[in-house]
Amino acid sequence: MQDDIIELTSEVERVTEEKIGLIDSIMRQTHLLSLNARIEAARAGNSGNAFAVVASEMGTVAKDIGVVSKELKMAIAGNVSVMADIVGKFRGMRCQDLALNIIEIIDRNLYERSCDVRWWATDSAVVEAAEDPTPDRCRYASSRLATILRSYTVYLDLWIADARGRVIANGQPEKYRVAGTDVSGTSWFRDAMNTRSGEEFAVADIAATSGLEGAAVATYATAIRERGKTDGRPAGVLGIFFDWTPQAKAVVTGVGLADEEKAQSRVLIVDAESRVIAASDGRGVLQENYVLDRAGSDRGFYTRDGKLVAFALTPGYETYKGLGWYGVIETAA
Repeated sequence: MQDDIIELTSEVERVTEEKIGLIDSIMRQTHLLSLNARIEAARAGNSGNAFAVVASEMGTVAKDIGVVSKELKMAIAGNVSVMADIVGKFRGMRCQDLALNIIEIIDRNLYERSCDVRWWATDSAVVEAAEDPTPDRCRYASSRLATILRSYTVYLDLWIADARGRVIANGQPEKYRVAGTDVSGTSWFRDAMNTRSGEEFAVADIAATSGLEGAAVATYATAIRERGKTDGRPAGVLGIFFDWTPQAKAVVTGVGLADEEKAQSRVLIVDAESRVIAASDGRGVLQENYVLDRAGSDRGFYTRDGKLVAFALTPGYETYKGLGWYGVIETAA
């Protein structure tokens, strides 16, 4: 709708310029006629005095028309400028709201991931495998994880690691042969082992994971505690791997922009380190840094290099505080 207003404003400005130009042209012709009339009246002597008065009045009218034309042009130009400014602000605020909507959708989705990992870590098969990783218990735990994966298709895999950081079971052992892999050096394992209770969880930045064929994942983890109790001693870690790429793509390409707007826009999710982690055009993901001119604000918009940039910081959702990510919309100014 704002594009229609912009087009209408431009059309009003164009038509106004055209008509004022026509008035100016008529005024110049009238002024020229007045001048010629006065010359002819002077040649006619006393008999041309009456005609000279009319010619003088024509000149005065021409001047008055010129003044009105100039004032009209200035007034309309000023109003058009104000209208354009209002439309620009409206458009910026709309894109800012859409940027917030992007990150809110992501937050709500990832909040559920933080709930999933804490819940599944109390499953009896998971707890028993971590406490006593016999081959039978590990196989049974794998079958339980496989059952979860069949219902929760947003995950690539779920891993159980013992207290030393060795993977002892996963949900897709035929596809991802990670049993025996040492994950003790990963941030998600260390942070999960350091959680103070079963109500806490760890999360790692979006990253390509070698054990998952290099797929980009959001990793959530929590300690598997003895007997599944909230205050039990950590016996291992459950790590769950959210299939980031298709989920994020659905969000950034599904933003509420008209088709013509989408054609000239780039929708992004940017992490706390200014790294592009999702892009509607698929460019620069996990490689490009997109630095925002935030001026200390959590949300806003500005123009840069002939483009409108709107952004919004994650507000978090429920108990999920977010990771400092931003929704961003870059479009033609």
